[in-house]
Amino acid sequence: MVKRRRANLRPYTRMARRASTVRLTPGRRVLFLTRDPDLIRRQLRGEIDLTLDDVSPGQLLDDVNTDAMTPAWVCFDHRPEEIAVHAYAGLTVKGERLFPPRALMEGGFEVIVSGERKGVGSSRETAVQAEKWSGIRIAVAASFAPIHARNNVNQGVLMAGYDVLRRLMRGEGVLLDEFTRDLDPVTRMVVEQGGLFPFSQALAKGEVRAPVPKTARRAMTMAEKIIARHLIPEGSCQLSVAPNPHVKPGDAVMVTVDAGYSHEFTTAQVHYFLQQEYGPGYRVKNPERFAVFEDHLIFAEEAGVYTAHMGKIETLRRMQREFQAHTGVRDYNAAGGRSPGICHEVAREQFIDPGDFVQATDSHTCMGGSNGALAFGVGATEYAALLASGFTFIETPESIRFELTGAPRAGVTAKDLMLFILWKYARQGLTLNRVMEFGGPGLSSFTPDERATLANMATECSARAGLAEVDDATLAWMAARRPGASIETLRRKAVAPDPGAEYGGGVHAIDLSALRPMVAHPGDPDRGVPSDPTNGALVAEIGRVKIDIAYGGSCTAGKRDDIDMYARVMREALRAGRRVAPGVEFIIQFGSEEVARHAREAGHVEVFEKCGVRLIAPGCGACIGCGPGMSLRPDQVTVSAINRNYRGRSGPGRLYLASPLTVAASAVTGVITAYEEGMFAP
Repeated sequence: MVKRRRANLRPYTRMARRASTVRLTPGRRVLFLTRDPDLIRRQLRGEIDLTLDDVSPGQLLDDVNTDAMTPAWVCFDHRPEEIAVHAYAGLTVKGERLFPPRALMEGGFEVIVSGERKGVGSSRETAVQAEKWSGIRIAVAASFAPIHARNNVNQGVLMAGYDVLRRLMRGEGVLLDEFTRDLDPVTRMVVEQGGLFPFSQALAKGEVRAPVPKTARRAMTMAEKIIARHLIPEGSCQLSVAPNPHVKPGDAVMVTVDAGYSHEFTTAQVHYFLQQEYGPGYRVKNPERFAVFEDHLIFAEEAGVYTAHMGKIETLRRMQREFQAHTGVRDYNAAGGRSPGICHEVAREQFIDPGDFVQATDSHTCMGGSNGALAFGVGATEYAALLASGFTFIETPESIRFELTGAPRAGVTAKDLMLFILWKYARQGLTLNRVMEFGGPGLSSFTPDERATLANMATECSARAGLAEVDDATLAWMAARRPGASIETLRRKAVAPDPGAEYGGGVHAIDLSALRPMVAHPGDPDRGVPSDPTNGALVAEIGRVKIDIAYGGSCTAGKRDDIDMYARVMREALRAGRRVAPGVEFIIQFGSEEVARHAREAGHVEVFEKCGVRLIAPGCGACIGCGPGMSLRPDQVTVSAINRNYRGRSGPGRLYLASPLTVAASAVTGVITAYEEGMFAP
């Protein structure tokens, strides 16, 4: 029996500067997340300790996602030490937790080891907090998802590869430089200081200086241009911007932030961290640039699965209101129990402009890229720090460009394009930590709402962000929603890539006319297969899959054009005397109040009601396992237009991803069916 020791935990905000040499602590342990669940159980019980001689990289779990590390219900706590009690609660086998409560915390571990793409999925920093407050100080993996890696840096958790681990387990001391040598200069300083808050304190005291790169004039991508616009002069903590700058991938820079937001899932932690770090009287720089949204847990009570947690959810809501009153940020809290809409949808409708740099506490912040803004999610620590300072640091990312040509055939949508990109490019690692830039003549085939789907699902590709080129259609869409804004004013803010710009991920031409409707198998969005025209509308590799639930909603698929697509199919069904199939529940949830109003004015609501569709008010819900539309039993099958289908994400059943058209067609046929025009004709 291996002796187990509880972690000696200290708040990260009080960490001292890190030692120059890293060693494993005598008596502390290394946990290998293997594909064999029994090996994990035996390590947790203290029966065995493994080494890299016992476990090869191919035997380690890949794609350990943040939902598995801290499921939604774990995030109802906002204090990290409480979150850590349920570390890895979402890692299950046959419906049973592999990690009992306190298992990681009481196992005596300080290193945790996994395979490729550690930390994919939601941007929730709680995943890192659960490990850190359980005593983990080194995470080892073949690769890390970008937001998760950044959260590790901000929390002061070191990251390493297998070679470094092998040396540490031999008892060697490894220089801190070996953990940081591939990092940009600013990230290196954050690691050396022990985390983001200690670094911010050192920066404010003048103990460290953040450099501005001296990159020569060069052709730049869209992302590089936006970053260059927001640079802060060397050594400055003021919000003036450096003149005529240029950047290249790898440049570490301090930048101003145009807009940001948090929601009730995350605001409480932001508020708590700022109080802990700066005292109860803390202040936020430029509060008019930031916002709070009450959208993620708006249907928690109606979902019926979180009854035992409603007290904690009410605490999160209360703390968000306290934060908003204290700081004066924009208020999008629910009124009369009704949310104004999903933060990402409302933000793109109302205040994200072309050329903006946006950060918010959610991985789908990248949806703002459809407006020509560089937008991506960050953890609560990073968001709290930028609220206090008005600026943040980033390493200029590489980009990958998708040059779209042709026009999609009837029945093919932006969701099908993204499932195709996930299958062909993302699973090869080509999009990892890169900005996905969408352009070319084929982009005009997609409406602004459809382009929002492209940008939104960049995070499913483990990309840093998604950016769509801005044209008159996008500018007109934004101007119509901004009182006093003109197309010309917005056009002056927009950026376009320079001729000759360099793309580290390459330039990839996609002929939209060659695409077919896609469906992704349960478990991961990159498990897509196309429909087979020789087999009618059914997806051949999936076969005849009977469904119990069809769900249309979420930030990805609750926009105006998505609602129009659902309505298009249901109108055709209604004319043919069809409606939602017996035994199927078809749920449509609006992304915002604007979308709900459009549905009423267009007559869609009447059609949906006649067809037996259940309509849900604006907000998040089933997508995060917190509202109507989620499965309640393992034997249930769902076809959904949401963005990710990790195991347990939207209930215990099997969840297939598809486009709004396919979801609506499947609701009528009762089996997963790709939509074809006229398919319901007598």
